[in-house]
Amino acid sequence: MSELPAATRDWLTGPGLTRLWKGVRKRLESNGVQATGSLRLTAVNAQERNDLSLLLGKTLTGPNVTVPLDMLDARLRASAAGVGLRQTLEELGPPLTDRRAARADVTARREQVWSSLASLLDASPLANQEWPRQWYDFLRRAGVPKGVRPEAAIQTLQQAVQVLTTVLGPERNGALGRGELAAIATGTAHGLDDGTWLARLVQRGISLAHGTEFPDDAAGRRALWRLVAVTPDEVSSTVLTYGLCPQGEGWQERGLRERAKHHAEAHLTPRDLHTLRLQLPAGTLVHICENPRVVEAAADAACTQPLVCTSGSAATVVFTLLDALATTGCRFAYHGDFDWPGIALANRVIRRYEALSWRMGAADYEHLAARSQAEGIPQLALEGPPVSADWDPDLAPAMTALGVALHEEATLDLLVADLSGQG
Repeated sequence: MSELPAATRDWLTGPGLTRLWKGVRKRLESNGVQATGSLRLTAVNAQERNDLSLLLGKTLTGPNVTVPLDMLDARLRASAAGVGLRQTLEELGPPLTDRRAARADVTARREQVWSSLASLLDASPLANQEWPRQWYDFLRRAGVPKGVRPEAAIQTLQQAVQVLTTVLGPERNGALGRGELAAIATGTAHGLDDGTWLARLVQRGISLAHGTEFPDDAAGRRALWRLVAVTPDEVSSTVLTYGLCPQGEGWQERGLRERAKHHAEAHLTPRDLHTLRLQLPAGTLVHICENPRVVEAAADAACTQPLVCTSGSAATVVFTLLDALATTGCRFAYHGDFDWPGIALANRVIRRYEALSWRMGAADYEHLAARSQAEGIPQLALEGPPVSADWDPDLAPAMTALGVALHEEATLDLLVADLSGQG
């Protein structure tokens, strides 16, 4: 780019042309940097009128001047400047910005964000589910947060799809802590911390997939993570155990054996399970119950059989423990409440671990119902739609016929006898 002659530059940058260059720069930057259209200057003073007359090659007399930009471009090329309007402006001041092109570029990059997300969802295992389209539409309406560049937005949305595929896709296997899940997707354990855009993206997807309201408080967000078997932290949730005697000489293994020796229950956190070596003798039968009262009764009776309690809902940490025990070759026997939620939970556990049913057949139910009635124990009515039991097709019809719900307390003496080796 050639430089303007010094004398020409000095004259062009004089006060008489300052308003002209400011207005022309603004016009060119808004119209694609094309010397088209015109610029109108009002209330020009004597100095401006004189300089504009010299520049345009015609005498100006009125207070207002209209400057055709193509004429100005031609006059500059034919003058001592020797260059057109665009190059003159760039030599007099900073480079011109093509704001129209910049807006088009921003629009294109923004569109790339959403086309990238659509492609990711179409290629993911989530594609056949209903909620991803709702998620996509919601995110597009909400837009990218202020200050997040398109490249960063694409990366964050890729991470969100990866996390949602992990927790909602067909290949989900086992429980995860939120920190572990974040580290897998983002490289840092804090990538899914509350308040991050990524966490909000994932939480919105989970709420849509499960048809729940988007939470507006910390407790609701923790509950949302637990819906997809993700522990929001490593210490607040626990699994209640009794009688676990793992092999190994680490302090945790020795501690569990000491508690079992003294017939004391143990509460294990996800943090414990990361480092605890849960190697039991091959083929060990671990009983699983639903109600903590069974653990309490087993401890009071100094039972000898290992026991794990789901505490009614089988939180993520419960399955984390059972998964670890299963990998060492443990076998399982399950007992829960004789109500429809209890049967649903039993199905879940028995399917996952090929567990034996433990006093959970139709005959067991009918015997317990008759015994409770004979002993004058108040009976609870079954509520909700029936759930078929995988292990005994006769159980659901028997429960429907009697219409009585029986919680584990009704079976407590028999369960304790089994755990004592007397059943």
